[in-house]
Amino acid sequence: MTVEDFQAVVSTVADAIAGRPVDAELGSYLNETFPPDSDAFQAIEKACHAAIADGWMCNYGDAPLRYGRVIKPNDALHGFSVDVVEMDDVKGPHHAHPNGEIDMVMPIDDGAEFDGQGAGWLVYGPDTAHSPTVRGGKALVLYLLPGGAIEFTKR
Repeated sequence: MTVEDFQAVVSTVADAIAGRPVDAELGSYLNETFPPDSDAFQAIEKACHAAIADGWMCNYGDAPLRYGRVIKPNDALHGFSVDVVEMDDVKGPHHAHPNGEIDMVMPIDDGAEFDGQGAGWLVYGPDTAHSPTVRGGKALVLYLLPGGAIEFTKR
């Protein structure tokens, strides 16, 4: 799995959401169009696990929180950046999303949830903030950030 291969897999979702408002309606659209049992969702999940095994994804930090920016914002992904985190029953650092945040939740352990969401999609609109939290085990979370915008805050 290369970064280029990974970007090609993620582009399916980026192409489908390009130009849409980052809001709750987008979350519903993603959960209907790319549910956890869809080919696209499963391809991205498989690619994440392959990239982690290859050592270039989630290569910063230590358990229970490993992370990394995988792809900087670019035209091929309609200005989205891609970050992936692996979290194991942990609360992450508080941050704000100036342009919103689109989260793909991929539980590794049965029952693991990210901010209360099991397998599927969770969308935070522009100018929102949170302390990302995984409870109930380990999960991968892929973040699509419009313009790559994220602001870590002290809390």
